[in-house]
Amino acid sequence: MIISIIRTVLLYGLILFSVRLMGKRQIGQMQTSELVVTLLMSNIATIPMQDMEQSMLSGVMPIMVLLVCEIFLSYLMLRRASVRKVVCGKPVIVIDNGKIDRNAMMGLRLTTEDLFEQLRQKDIFDLNEVAYAIIETNGTMSVMKKTGCSPLCPDDVKLKVRDKELSVTVISDGEKEEDSMQYCGIDDKGLDKILKKEKLTLGQVFIMTADRSGNYSIIRKDDN
Repeated sequence: MIISIIRTVLLYGLILFSVRLMGKRQIGQMQTSELVVTLLMSNIATIPMQDMEQSMLSGVMPIMVLLVCEIFLSYLMLRRASVRKVVCGKPVIVIDNGKIDRNAMMGLRLTTEDLFEQLRQKDIFDLNEVAYAIIETNGTMSVMKKTGCSPLCPDDVKLKVRDKELSVTVISDGEKEEDSMQYCGIDDKGLDKILKKEKLTLGQVFIMTADRSGNYSIIRKDDN
């Protein structure tokens, strides 16, 4: 029983390590090759987990081979666009200048229900609002609205606005995030100064966000 648990934990760690090496994509954002390799590795790992007569090497070796193949293929796709087209395909325009391309939809085996479902996920409920819709190589849809249906932005009315800074979490549930502090240029003394100004201790802070301009926001634990 203990051996089975150890084997399972080791294979679990190996799969996590392999997926991390392949990148940080979510399942819905994986390219074809990444999804295939992930499924194969998961299935291979279950064999030595369930069958104690199988050696660990029989599970580890195929996983490592698949990982090397995926990394090598990813390198080729970065270097050569032709390889990427063969493996991942290319983006397909399904709505061109407001008109649905039925041939493109048939080629993708995309039904009208699928099309409208993806449009609704982009907060588009009227087909007349769409100028272009493109199915990307990972299966997601990118949409460009018609000019008259796009939200008004400051540039349209020649209004100057200040650029926003990226806010990151500096304190999470009473614990400092060192990487975020370094990004914002806040050291321990600077953080202590802010907390002293707000009459708070580190343990009283639920969330604190800050940006590079010195702006910050604090949510106390007793505010929740």
